[in-house]
Amino acid sequence: MIIGIISDTHGLLRPEALEALRGSDHIIHAGDIGDPEILDKLGEIAPVTAVRGNVDRRAWAKKIPATEVLEVGRVSIYVLHVLQELDLKPEAAGFAAVVSGHSHVPKQESKNGVLYFNPGSAGPRRFRLPVSVGKLTISARKVAGEIVELKL
Repeated sequence: MIIGIISDTHGLLRPEALEALRGSDHIIHAGDIGDPEILDKLGEIAPVTAVRGNVDRRAWAKKIPATEVLEVGRVSIYVLHVLQELDLKPEAAGFAAVVSGHSHVPKQESKNGVLYFNPGSAGPRRFRLPVSVGKLTISARKVAGEIVELKL
């Protein structure tokens, strides 16, 4: 199963991001959505799980949770926008992965058997950081991540 990961769109959903997410079985938006239409467009590709980011302050965003849990087969994924606000031990709670955004820096690392995954920013370019999305591949009880830098 392929989970497309996007974050920090800030109201800009690039065609390159949509193309990179095509073929996903599910999509996670890790916050700073910026415009509810983005979730609608992502939903045309696959079901969407989204969390609210620090810039998502308008009335439409109040319906979006600050954290979310996605169960995919026998794998649990914890989603939040700001990793520093993580208030649980993912390995003790049985999570295979923690997905976050906010920093605009794509990064993945494993700690204590948990994959920490940030796809970076798919919205407006910030400084010299890449514009990127990510993919999680889930097979059996294993999760593997991939950062996909968008060609603009």
